[in-house]
Amino acid sequence: MIENFKTLKYFFIEHKWAYILGVVWLIFVDLLQLLLPEILRRFTDDLQANVLGSQEIFRYGLYVLIIGFLLAFFRFLWRIYIIGTSKKLEFELRNKLFSHLLTLSTNYFNKSKTGDLMAHATNDINAVRAALGPGIVMIIDAIFITIIATTMMFLTTDVRLTFLALLPLPFLAFSALRFGKTINQRFRMVQESFSSLTETVQENLSGIRVVKTFVQEEPEIQKFAEKNQNVFNKQMHLIRIFGLFQPLIFFISSLSYLIVIVYGGSLVINRHISLGDFIAFSTYLALLIWPMMAAGWVVNMLQRGSASMARINTILSQEPEIIDGEDAVELPEIRGDVRFDNVSFKFPDSQEYALKNVNLEIPSGSTLGVIGRTGSGKSTVASLLLHLFETNEGTITIDDKPIETIKIRSLRDHIGYVDQDSFLFSTTIAKNIAFGVDEASEDEIRRVAKIAQVHENIVDFPKGYETFVGERGVTLSGGQKQRISIARALIKNPQILILDDSLSAVDTDTEEKILHHLSAEMKDKTSIVIAHRISTIKDCDNIVVIDEGEVIEEGTHEELINRRGLYTRLYEKQLLEEEISGEE
Repeated sequence: MIENFKTLKYFFIEHKWAYILGVVWLIFVDLLQLLLPEILRRFTDDLQANVLGSQEIFRYGLYVLIIGFLLAFFRFLWRIYIIGTSKKLEFELRNKLFSHLLTLSTNYFNKSKTGDLMAHATNDINAVRAALGPGIVMIIDAIFITIIATTMMFLTTDVRLTFLALLPLPFLAFSALRFGKTINQRFRMVQESFSSLTETVQENLSGIRVVKTFVQEEPEIQKFAEKNQNVFNKQMHLIRIFGLFQPLIFFISSLSYLIVIVYGGSLVINRHISLGDFIAFSTYLALLIWPMMAAGWVVNMLQRGSASMARINTILSQEPEIIDGEDAVELPEIRGDVRFDNVSFKFPDSQEYALKNVNLEIPSGSTLGVIGRTGSGKSTVASLLLHLFETNEGTITIDDKPIETIKIRSLRDHIGYVDQDSFLFSTTIAKNIAFGVDEASEDEIRRVAKIAQVHENIVDFPKGYETFVGERGVTLSGGQKQRISIARALIKNPQILILDDSLSAVDTDTEEKILHHLSAEMKDKTSIVIAHRISTIKDCDNIVVIDEGEVIEEGTHEELINRRGLYTRLYEKQLLEEEISGEE
């Protein structure tokens, strides 16, 4: 269990004094609580002996008032130092986990569910905080109060009464431990079912247009109802054990009180102990009930915290698949000469090659068009150039330097990339465009928006560039999202620009205007345009046709048309589709 928390050793060392002072204040609170039975003992004995006057009553009342004030003060201190420090741990651990996730390679997220990662960042971190905050408090309370209260009961009252009264309490601790394990298991089942429910909600809200387009509201509502019913069933399963646990705890603790009342009462009647001893003893016993219950709870809290920390450690131990080599260097400037030399690649856990013996040469200042059927490997070219994956064979170079020898951050800083998804963040249009740069002036944002042919659309919105777009840009059309994504890539002023099927949602007239402005913007720079439509790439300096991972044709638009190969068939098919749509 302790092994799992070793990852946090640095935090404990850094905040050791906060924990130490918190424990000191907590012990002060426990000591003050243990003074109250002695005050009650003396007050009751003086009352029984009829020696109390108004001055003595005032003095005892003042003692209780002072102790109450000190209890409140020291409770405030230990909460600030222990609970406050555990909140700092939660804050730092969540930052550390999020920062680490962003360092991992894209392939990790292909294999991991978003819902699971969200659960680690919320539920698991909360469990760790609870173990190292309230858990520590419960441990100190349980140990200190048990030792001192039991000692006082043996020393100040009757030994036999103490022994008999304490007999049921180990059963209390045992019951709390056993029930705690069951509760912990059922609580995990609740969390898992809730995670599944959350994932269903996330998918439906993200894909609401698809749900509505395919008229799947009712089936999705039914699916949600089933998941929700599962959460309810698991919660009721948990509540039933809670419903049995609480009465059992009260029953076992009441046995101790029954022994005190019957046997302790007889000792008072027979004058073996005083009434003050009886009341003080009962107060000590009341203080012991909580530590006995806490003994079971704290073990399960630590187990849950340890299990959660183990899951977090699993993520933190993940190493990014793509890292800077030892000899990797920064490139302040590049010309943009790109070369693929016999590059072959297959995705992890796949036996099929996505690219096979690909050779490409893209001089700086030129434009390469990449076309092919769906799944042919076109986007893989962009992924490899961005060094999102390692090639299995062959070499990719920029300015005659293998990309493995260039620091990843430096490499990607020089590349502007617009992917097929056109992902936008839930913020303003201006901030989405300026996402890739530290600072961007309003004039620069407007300039790139004009190049991307989206400026006029933006200024038509009531708030213009300050328009807030919904999650993933849901409030915008597909074409608007694509053009804003292009503007976001251009504002980096990249030496290499990759457009990965990022004009598919715009009409041909707008596409022609964008490409015209891009040709002027990217003069003396390198452009790679990946597309399904031949109209998008027909004016490129060089065009390659990829099929089943291989470059099967290469040349200019006219040269490829004359070869009567796959490019020609794609061209003729698209012409036919345009004619049919025009007639309609």
